[in-house]
Amino acid sequence: MNVAVEMDDVRQGELLDISEAGPAPKRIIAGFGFWIFLLSDIVMFSALFAAYAVLAKATAGGPTGAQLFNLRTAAMETAFLLLSSYSCGLMSLAINSRQRFGIFFGAVVTFLLGAAFLNLELREFSDMIAAGAGPQRSAFLSAFFTLVGCHGLHVAIGLAWLVLMMVQLSIRGFAGVVVRRLLCFSLFWHALDIIWVLIFTIVYLMGVLP
Repeated sequence: MNVAVEMDDVRQGELLDISEAGPAPKRIIAGFGFWIFLLSDIVMFSALFAAYAVLAKATAGGPTGAQLFNLRTAAMETAFLLLSSYSCGLMSLAINSRQRFGIFFGAVVTFLLGAAFLNLELREFSDMIAAGAGPQRSAFLSAFFTLVGCHGLHVAIGLAWLVLMMVQLSIRGFAGVVVRRLLCFSLFWHALDIIWVLIFTIVYLMGVLP
C-alpha cells in the first residue's frame, strides 16, 4: 500500500515538473515554423520543376530554349545571385558578433546584387515578350515564365524583407526577435540561391542543348 502511494507521488511529481516546464522557447517555435515554410516552398518549386520538365518540348511550333536563351545573361544573373549569397553570409557572421556596420554593409551589398539580378531577369522577360515569345505562346513558355517568374517574385519579396529588417534593426537594435528574423532571412536567401542554381542548370544549360 505504501509502495503504491509512493509511486503515485512520484508520478504526480513528474507531471508537475512537466507542467512547470511550459511550452518550448519562442525562438525554437519560430525556427521550426520557418523551416516548415522553407520545406513547403521547396515542395512548390519541385512541382514547378516537374511541370517544366514535362512541357519543355511542348513548343507548339514556337521558339525553343536554344533560340531564346542567352547564356551570357543567365551566367551574369547567376554570378550576381551567388555573390549576393556570399555577402548575405558575411551579414550573418556580423549578426552573430553584433557588428552593426558589418550587418548594414552586407545588407546593402546583398540588396544591390539582388536588384541587379532582378533587373536582368525583367529585361530578359520583356525582350522575350517583345519578340512574341510570351507565356501564352506555348506550354513550354508558360512553364518557363511560371518557374523563373516565381523565383524572381521570391527574390523581390526577399529584397523588401531585407529593407524592412534594416529599418527594424535601426529602431529596435539587437532585440531577440530582430536577430531571429535576420537569421531567417539569411536561410531564405540561401535557399533561393540553391533553387536558382537548379534553374540555371536545368532550364538554361540543358535548354540550349539541341
